[in-house]
Amino acid sequence: MITDKEFTLRLIRQLTQALEKLILDKPEESLMQKELDFDSLMKDIFKFDFKELSSKSKEEIIEIVNERQERDHKDYYEMLGNLFYYNGKGEKNNDFLDKGKTFYELYLQTSGIFALPIINRINEIAKN
Repeated sequence: MITDKEFTLRLIRQLTQALEKLILDKPEESLMQKELDFDSLMKDIFKFDFKELSSKSKEEIIEIVNERQERDHKDYYEMLGNLFYYNGKGEKNNDFLDKGKTFYELYLQTSGIFALPIINRINEIAKN
């Protein structure tokens, strides 16, 4: 039987992969192509939509992640990094890009993974 935590983690990974494809300009038939699906995913994961999430400070969002199990933090940070990076680039929103950079850095710290695409995105944001 699937628990709520496992289901949420699966949703996070699904959203992360969909965003990664969009960031790399390789959108397939993905969840991100329909706003409704995107919003419902956000509500399933966070209990509110992206607009509400993006209005929160980095500290408030980190606090939300810290309420989750520690082993899941890396998945949340990777998804949040992709989420804010993708929306920041699309909307040319420096606040979103800054949040994306922060969450990518936290992802690298918590995962211990050397992820060159993530590092390149951090460097790209830092140049702006």
